[in-house]
Amino acid sequence: MSHSSKSSSEESLATFNNFIQLANYSLLDNLHPDPESTEDGQDHRPRQVRSGHFVPVTPKPLGQPIYVSHSETFFSELGLDQDLAFNEEFKKLFSGDLSETRDPMRPFGWATGYALSIYGTEYNQQCPFGNGNGYGDGRAISVFEGIIKGQRWEMQLKGGGPTPYCRGADGRAVLRSSVREFLAQELMHALGVPTSRSLTLYVSQTETVRRPWYSENSNSSDPDILVEDPVAISTRVAPSFIRVGQLELFARRARNSDHPDVLKELRMIVLHLIDREYKSEIDQTLDFSAQLIQLAILYRGRLTSLIAHWLRIGYCQGNFNSDNCAAGGFTLDYGPFGFCEVFDPQYQPWIGGGEHFSFFNQPVAAEANFYMFWKAIRLLVTDDALALEQVDQACADFKKEINTTIQRMWAEKLGLTDYNDEVVQELFQLMVQTKVDFTIFFRELCQIPNDLSNLKISFYSSISPQVEEKWQTWIQHWNELIQSIGDPAEIAEKMKRVNPKYTWREWLIAPAYQQAKQGDYALIKEQQEVFSHPYEEQSKAIEEKYYRLKPDQYFNAGGISHYSCSS
Repeated sequence: MSHSSKSSSEESLATFNNFIQLANYSLLDNLHPDPESTEDGQDHRPRQVRSGHFVPVTPKPLGQPIYVSHSETFFSELGLDQDLAFNEEFKKLFSGDLSETRDPMRPFGWATGYALSIYGTEYNQQCPFGNGNGYGDGRAISVFEGIIKGQRWEMQLKGGGPTPYCRGADGRAVLRSSVREFLAQELMHALGVPTSRSLTLYVSQTETVRRPWYSENSNSSDPDILVEDPVAISTRVAPSFIRVGQLELFARRARNSDHPDVLKELRMIVLHLIDREYKSEIDQTLDFSAQLIQLAILYRGRLTSLIAHWLRIGYCQGNFNSDNCAAGGFTLDYGPFGFCEVFDPQYQPWIGGGEHFSFFNQPVAAEANFYMFWKAIRLLVTDDALALEQVDQACADFKKEINTTIQRMWAEKLGLTDYNDEVVQELFQLMVQTKVDFTIFFRELCQIPNDLSNLKISFYSSISPQVEEKWQTWIQHWNELIQSIGDPAEIAEKMKRVNPKYTWREWLIAPAYQQAKQGDYALIKEQQEVFSHPYEEQSKAIEEKYYRLKPDQYFNAGGISHYSCSS
């Protein structure tokens, strides 16, 4: 590309008008709207949605929105001028005001329905209608879909007001949860973990909502006070927001024979998923059965890889139901998530999550979600015995593939070429026994130490001579394996590329959203910068602030060590 054509291309996305020319609505054009929905999107009251792939719905604009932050990294990737985040029309759109949109944009957004499964068990109980017709995007409204630099992106407001799926709630998100999601997406991308992306974050100067939360210094498990919080809208971006729960919804309808076209609607959304998420990997000229087999195998690979990434960086999704599981194989929903500081295989930040969604149980939760995905798509090949057999095999092999993928990840974290179960299991036992900081320990291990002294900065408690002796034995054994592989200096550099130095620490994030509530966004910007380079050595001041153990007062602290589904 010549310099002149490059600069004109960059200039082309400096204005709101040039941005909206990229609008291209594959979902609205190719899928079915709910036949009971309105044409203008004025559809905000909770109601049953019995059919269709989406409901047109207008977002509720923020009262007097002001800029909090935007992702400079993602703006650069998209070729958007950084100043666009401050443009009045751009700010209106991404704070929920569609009043000034014009062709080729649509004057409304859309919300989608999905089914709920927890660990492979279908649920309808939380639906106000008792039949599942009330589950869906209760406060997530997509407002833009377009092709930017050859890639299709969907832009979705989180906290954009009520939809027919809001089940009586207000459809809003508070600043606290919006800051968390915005920063988490920035960090996860920089860590190399597939994720939805952050675009912008705006907050209302006039609108607040009351939410249950924790009083200062609370050790309560459940929120113990009601807090008045500013309303905010963060925009998250992905190639699509199709969830396993969406495919499952149409499969359930098909099994129940809800209406004559439902199997066709299931097929339509599966083809749409392939087009949106797997276009570069699946030849769409193949017959449908062949595409479906490839989809099952490719999604299995993406999902197993995603879970290995989550374990590698200490991430716990907290609530990994099928409706929180992206069919594109990336991290979708940042609700009650957390990052493991003190290593604990049963770490679970969400008070409602229980052990089954804990840190080391995420592979099992993923398998249950893949099972629901498989159960949905196989309905489309029941008359093709050969295709059915191969789709079934993709499901049967899930456990083996995820175990292999995770073992390979642990080997890489330890600088090994092959997984060594004895070394890994012994290490886990010692890490639990010693109360080790997950991120600091693995980063210090990148120095390839000969003894325990360098690793002790990652320990939360002192250890007995017997435990120290076990550690020394482990380090010696591990060192022997490293020496047998190759140059320790090269191995150390490779290890640093999979073991980040900087991670999410809730007790450092809380001040960012607390200060933001007072109108001070400096800490959000600082953390965006730190999180943009999590594998790199940063300044001494940043190291002293962000590379340290969790202080005592934050253990068992409500809103820090554990929280409700912060909304």
